[in-house]
Amino acid sequence: MDKEIVVRLHASFEDMVRRDPDSGVEYWLARDLQLLLGYAQWRSFSAVIDKAITACQNSGYDPKDHFAEARKMVDLGSGARREIEDIALTRYACYLIAQNGDPSKDQIAFAQTYFAVQTRKQEIIERRLAEAERLSARKKLTRSEKELSGIIFDRLRNNESFGRIRSKGDQALFGGRTTQDMKNKLSVPDGRPLADFLPTITIKAKDFANEITNFNIKQRHLGHESGITDEHVKNNQEVRKLLVDRGIVPESLPPAEDVKKVERRLKSEQKRLPKQVESLEVPAEPVE
Repeated sequence: MDKEIVVRLHASFEDMVRRDPDSGVEYWLARDLQLLLGYAQWRSFSAVIDKAITACQNSGYDPKDHFAEARKMVDLGSGARREIEDIALTRYACYLIAQNGDPSKDQIAFAQTYFAVQTRKQEIIERRLAEAERLSARKKLTRSEKELSGIIFDRLRNNESFGRIRSKGDQALFGGRTTQDMKNKLSVPDGRPLADFLPTITIKAKDFANEITNFNIKQRHLGHESGITDEHVKNNQEVRKLLVDRGIVPESLPPAEDVKKVERRLKSEQKRLPKQVESLEVPAEPVE
């Protein structure tokens, strides 16, 4: 394909992207895309859209999330304006349309590459954001556990109580399964913390229970191991109930990637992040 055509098409696709004023989500309108992809007749282009919708369904996605009904004002020859039906398309919807379009058209050939690259770029950014969120949650859990450990030592003056209390809390959160049971289930290597292999939602659940325990120990002046244990168990039970009521069973969730590997990968990739996501910072201190 001629370089000049590529430059022109790229500029056209970039110019046609719109953004929802409230959410900032980007989208394209089908009637704009129709012209960009070289389809003179809406009837012909709508047939391509139908194929794309079928492909979306076959991929396990809800087409309503990617092909949304919209309205568009157009100018008539008389100078008047008329509202016509349109479709708001996500980047993924545009990718599927390009994949089902006429490959003999230069515009379609370019769009197939353009939207494949754009979709992949967004997937990478979203994955990195999710990984950074998990790292942040893991570090926050470390801090709440350190605070809990310090409070328990201050109240009980021994180093063994924290381990026993935390273990009871885990047992309450995981429906009767001990910390070691969960390590075995998730194939956690010997000597590694269970939390390093938990998904983000479970890490945050443990942290939330810790924060409530820390608060109530101080508020209620708890000073005996049995009372602190009861408090921590109750908080983990309540957090578990909240999750289960929403269809999330902590002990049934699959293991997540070793958080240490995630941290190393993010640090090694950070220099290659696009400028617009350079604010995604990996915390400097190591995960404990």
